[in-house]
Amino acid sequence: MADAPSNLTPARILTVTELNRFAREILEVSFPLFWVSGEVSNFTRAASGHWYFSLKDAGAQVRCVMFKGRNSYVDFIPREGDKIEARATVTLYEARGDFQLTVEFVQHAGLGALFEAFEKLKAKLSAEGLFDAAFKQAIPKHPRAIGIVTSPDAAALRDVLTTLKRRNPNIKVIIYPTPVQGKDAAQSIANAIRTANKREEVDTLIICRGGGSLEDLWQFNEEIVARAIDDSAIPTISGVGHETDFTICDFVADMRAATPTAAAELACVDIATTKNQLAQVQNQLNKQMQLLLNQQAQKLDYLARRLVSPAQQINNKTTQLMHLAHRLETSLQRQLQIHQQQLLRLKNSLEHLNPQAVLTRGYAFVQNNVGEIVTSTTQLNINDEVKLTLGVGVAEAKISKIRT
Repeated sequence: MADAPSNLTPARILTVTELNRFAREILEVSFPLFWVSGEVSNFTRAASGHWYFSLKDAGAQVRCVMFKGRNSYVDFIPREGDKIEARATVTLYEARGDFQLTVEFVQHAGLGALFEAFEKLKAKLSAEGLFDAAFKQAIPKHPRAIGIVTSPDAAALRDVLTTLKRRNPNIKVIIYPTPVQGKDAAQSIANAIRTANKREEVDTLIICRGGGSLEDLWQFNEEIVARAIDDSAIPTISGVGHETDFTICDFVADMRAATPTAAAELACVDIATTKNQLAQVQNQLNKQMQLLLNQQAQKLDYLARRLVSPAQQINNKTTQLMHLAHRLETSLQRQLQIHQQQLLRLKNSLEHLNPQAVLTRGYAFVQNNVGEIVTSTTQLNINDEVKLTLGVGVAEAKISKIRT
């Protein structure tokens, strides 16, 4: 407990304001945050949003205030006679000297035991590996059929069916009806999950119900439901309660959704989105195909320019042969002219060297009787017969005189 202020002495006279302030400080220091239970009475909700009420039991009562910033997190409004549990601090309202509690959080009475049971089971199943991500099954992106485990009368079912129809009306939906609240509801929920697995007619299983208090959702915190979900060969989505609600079912399921509607959205893709994606893929494919066709067309044009038809090849070869023949003929004519010129030169040379040509200019050559050309008088004797070859004709003569 806190001590009295050190500046207080028996001789000092306090004002009422100082007294209440000292009392408030002592109370706030002496009592840390704690839980207290009682019955609600004189509940008032002020225009400011703050709650004012009293908690009482058979022997006493205490005033309470819960400010707007805190009561906005509570999912119910206490009513006269409700038994609740409040987490609060002790204070004193100095202006009136009223002893009161400043409440931070409230819940229905008995939830403490439920929370304890929840945490105990959660720890147990977690230790066994039921929550491990490594064992989670993937949710099919394009299921042929979706199963729903819930009450046929639940508003959550209507939300799920509406969402599934909007997102993909082609998917078959099978309902596995079960109570989701009340006695033996947990056993019924587990049986429905096992029935869906036994019948093997859906690809995804949604386990859902709408929001409610911890007691309302307690069936989804039962171990029998957790075991059934863990044993399911069908991938499961838990859509129990509101976004702030968490159940054992959420931790065991292959996927947790914040609400039943969110579970339906996770169970299948939006067909409109799929169509848009397909349209985008089709446009990309068309662009790629057109680009490829353009490239191949350019390549074909390039090859076509290099490719010559057989007829064109024959024409080209014929033209080439004609060109070669012309070149050969020209070459032959040129060679012939060269040889003719050479032959003419040789002819002229022979004509110049031809003795007959010399003879035509008045000369003659002499041959003895054995046909030798006589070039010297030493080859002749008197009375030798010789033959004279003239420019025109041949004559015979006898040597009658020799001069040296």
